[in-house]
Amino acid sequence: MELKYDKEGLIPAIIQDYQSKEVLMMAYMNEEAFNKTLETGKTWFYSRSRQKLWNKGETSGHFQTVKKISYDCDEDTLLIEVIQEGSACHTGNKSCFYRHIIEDDNNFDDKIIYHIADIIKERKENPKEGSYTNYLFKEGIDKILKKVGEEASEVIIASKNPGKDELVYEISDMVYHILVLMAEKGVTIEDIKAELTGRFNK
Repeated sequence: MELKYDKEGLIPAIIQDYQSKEVLMMAYMNEEAFNKTLETGKTWFYSRSRQKLWNKGETSGHFQTVKKISYDCDEDTLLIEVIQEGSACHTGNKSCFYRHIIEDDNNFDDKIIYHIADIIKERKENPKEGSYTNYLFKEGIDKILKKVGEEASEVIIASKNPGKDELVYEISDMVYHILVLMAEKGVTIEDIKAELTGRFNK
């Protein structure tokens, strides 16, 4: 591998969420920033305006843990997949690319589970008045487990009835409460994917 830096010694780095694959931001690295990223497992960039290195999250606490680094066919652009703590954008949005010129509404469907998980995590970290999700977190693990048990029972009852509409509704409720439980216990969708992948690769 021989990365090609531009005449100013910089290479663009596209930062992508490792789980949802959402593009979070784009910044530049020089060789030192790239090496520090490799050494620390956290993203480091070079600020063209301040003419200095900066560690993403050093002031906000919204660090990026590097999971995978790829480079393109021309060796002049990096793709870095990360676990994002908090938001990537200084505006408070998860991604810097939150404004759209063209948007395919169907694209959202592919990421709905990740989107719900992100909202649940956000509610846990930044409580919102009147939020049912925050109510569950405030009540604690026993309340969350009680709701998971109730939803499991309702799924069983719905399964005995004709048609599938009620079952779809109850399974959706159960999935939501499972996601709340996962957030409470620090389990991610990626953890579940890894476990299932390991089972089916045996």
